[in-house]
Amino acid sequence: MSHSMAPPDTGPVPIVAHPGRSDRTPAIEVRHLTKIYGQRGGAKGWSRGKGAGATHKPAAKDVEFTVGEGEFFVIMGLSGSGKSTVLRMLNRLVEPTSGEILLDGKDIVEMADPELRAVRNRKINMVFQHFALFPHRTVRENAAYALHVRKEGAAARTERANWALETVGLGEWGDSLPGELSGGMRQRVGLARALASDADILLMDEPFSALDPLIRRDMQELLIKLQAELRRTVVFVTHDLNEAMRLGDRIMIMRQGEVVQLGTATEILESPADDYVREFISDVDRSRVLTAGVVMQPPIAVGRPGDRPSKVLERMNRPGAHAQGAYVLDADSRILGVVEGEAIAGAVHRPDARLEDLARPPLGTIRTETTLSEACTLVGGDCVPLAVLDHEDRLVGVLPRATLLQAIATPAASTLEGDRHHA
Repeated sequence: MSHSMAPPDTGPVPIVAHPGRSDRTPAIEVRHLTKIYGQRGGAKGWSRGKGAGATHKPAAKDVEFTVGEGEFFVIMGLSGSGKSTVLRMLNRLVEPTSGEILLDGKDIVEMADPELRAVRNRKINMVFQHFALFPHRTVRENAAYALHVRKEGAAARTERANWALETVGLGEWGDSLPGELSGGMRQRVGLARALASDADILLMDEPFSALDPLIRRDMQELLIKLQAELRRTVVFVTHDLNEAMRLGDRIMIMRQGEVVQLGTATEILESPADDYVREFISDVDRSRVLTAGVVMQPPIAVGRPGDRPSKVLERMNRPGAHAQGAYVLDADSRILGVVEGEAIAGAVHRPDARLEDLARPPLGTIRTETTLSEACTLVGGDCVPLAVLDHEDRLVGVLPRATLLQAIATPAASTLEGDRHHA
C-alpha cells in the first residue's frame, strides 16, 4: 500500500443488508471464533473440548463478523465482555481455541510462525492503550521501528517516518525523546508508527482511554481526518459508546464473550437488539450520531418553473409540508430559490408571474450526512423546512424543527441494574 493520500470519501456510510458483513471487499473474515483460557487450538493441535479447563467460561464464544477493506470497525462492550480478547486474536497475540480468521482468504490460525511473523511485520500493526514507546529512541526512530524490524534502509526509514510524523502533526518533533512529549503527543507517535509501517490493517486496543477528555477528543478528530484521507482498515476496541458511534462505520457490541448486536450507529440507535443494548444506548448523544439523511422528511412544498402559484399553495397546505413558503426547483431537483407564502398568494391572480422571479436564496442547506447537532443552528430559521441535499446538490428531503427535536429525544431507558455495576 502506498502512503500517498487518497481523496476523502465524504459520502454517507451505507447501511448493509446483512449486519455481520460489510458491503466492501473483505479484509478480515472471522468465523466461529472461540477462546477458552486454559485451552488452545489451531495449527498446533492443542486440546479443546474436554480436559483441563473444559468448564472454563469462554472469553469469546462463536464470534463471527467481516470487516471490509477501508472500513472503520468498532468492537465495544463493558469490562470482561471479550472485546480485547477478540482483537488480540486477530493477530494471534492471543491464540484462539477454535475458529477461523481469514486475511485475504488465508487463515492465520493455521499459519506457522515464520508466515505469522511476516503478516505481523507487513500486514497488521497494533496501537496499544499504553504508548509502548522506546524511551531512549528518538520520536523519529520510534515511528520507524516497524521498518527497522523489516531491515529497510536508513533513508527509506527516515522518509517514511518523517511522512508519518508530519501526517499526525509532529513533523517538528522527530529529534525529541518520548519523555519530552505530552501524553497526547506520545499517542500520536504510536499512531505514526502504525502509519509508517504501511500496514493494511490497524488494530487499536482502547488507544485513547488513558487520555484526558480534551486530548481524547483531539485524537478522535485526528483519527477521523486520517481515515478520510488514508482509508486504512481499522479494528478499534473501546468501552465508550459515544466514541464508538462517533468513529465506527459499524459497531459490534459484545457481552460476556458473545456478540449482542452488530450494525451501524443509526441501526443500533433506532433498533436496539434487546434490553441490554437499549440500556447501553440510553445516554448516547443522539444528535451527534443521527444524520439528516436518516430522519429527513420528503419535500412537499415545492414548485418548478411553469407551475401555477395556486398549485404550489395547495402543496404548502398539505399535511406534513411544515412550510410557510416553497422551494423552487429546476428539472434536476436543484434549488433555484425560496418563495415566501405571501408572494405566492399575491401571484395567484397575476398570469405573468413566474415562481423563479419571486425566489430568493435559501437561508441555509445541509447534506444528508450532516449530524443533527450540526443542523440545530440552521433548522427553523426560514419559511421552509431546512433543505437536505445529496452530493449532486439535489433536494432529497427537508428537516423540520419538530422532526429534529423528536429524533434527538432520548427514549425511555429500561432498567438493567445487574449490568450497571460493570460500567
